[in-house]
Formats: sequence, structure tokens, C-alpha cells
Amino acid sequence: MAGDVPNVNPWLPQPRPSGGLNGKPRRSVQEASAELTGPAAPQGAGVPRPERALPVARPRTDAGHAWWWVGVHGGAGVSTLERAVPGGRDAGRAWPVSGGSRSVVLVARSSANGIRAAQNAAQQWASGMVTGIDLLGLVVVADAPGRRPKVLQNLVRLVSGAVPRLWEIPWVEPWRLGESPMAHLPKECAPLARDLTRLTRPV
Repeated sequence: MAGDVPNVNPWLPQPRPSGGLNGKPRRSVQEASAELTGPAAPQGAGVPRPERALPVARPRTDAGHAWWWVGVHGGAGVSTLERAVPGGRDAGRAWPVSGGSRSVVLVARSSANGIRAAQNAAQQWASGMVTGIDLLGLVVVADAPGRRPKVLQNLVRLVSGAVPRLWEIPWVEPWRLGESPMAHLPKECAPLARDLTRLTRPV
């Protein structure tokens, strides 16, 4: 896999320049996390369908939450986020079909396989394969400590253009050791919780 961002899907934007408008520095994803990074609604025709698609299923529970966490692969970090950012429920690695909330947040690890799984889920939504879903965005959870390799950073940037919003959660060693997420919250959880609460608040 090459280190450059591929240009294979016309519905995904090209890499953004480092500078902003009028020479002002562009804010980071974390600083502007509630702002759109990609399409707010499915595009339908013209979007390639993914090779692998998430199932559509009725969740085990359907009460007391504002959004669904949908892990796009096993070990994405949904159970940890469910405790660290209260308000959502685990949809069980499937698009939820229920009479409750239809707001969905995709969750993936920052490994190559995890990001590709997120891309497949984004294509599934964008192509219109799933309906009645209000996709809020994607949370990418670090799969390892330290600086992310360029090839993976490019993949995350690519997929961020296919979902409405992107949030990133860093590596938290105590989480790996099974300690309580609430006792070891990285600062990135605060804007994530604030954004999701605002986005799912009744008008």
C-alpha cells in the first residue's frame, strides 16, 4: 500500500492543504470536531458499494440513549466508549433497526484493517444501502501508543471526507490494562461528549 492518499473514489475529497483561508492556519480536527468533514447525507447514485457490508439488525436494547455506537469491526473500542462517553448504546456491530434513536456513531481502531472497515461502512451509508440512519460521524480510537504512521494517517484523512464528522481518541494505557475508563479520560473525550450531546439534543 502506497503512502500517498489514493484518488480512487470521486466522492471523497482530495487531501486538504495545511493552510486555511486568507492565510490563517487551519484548525485541527479536534478543535473543529463538530464541524462537517464530509457529506451530511448519503449521496446515493455514483457511490461505489463496499466489498463487505455491516448487517442491519434490531439491537438488544432500545431505551435510555441518544445515539448508537456501531463498531465496524471486532475490538473497535465500543464498550470502552460506552462507559467513557455516556449517552450512547452499543448496537452490536450492525446498523440499528428500531423505533428509538436512529443516530449512529461509527467506531474503528486506527489500524489499516480498522480504517478500511470504517471506509466500507461509510460507503455502505453513502451509497444508500442503509436508510433511516442519521450518521453523526466516525470515532477513530488509537490502536497503539506513539505517533501514527503516515500511511495510516493518510487513510484516516481519506475516510474523514466520507463521513460527516471525525473524532479521534488517543491511546490510553490504563484502558488496555482493564482499568475504569471514567478514571482515565483523555481530554479528547470532552469535546466528543459535548458534540454528540449537542447533535442529538431535540430541537
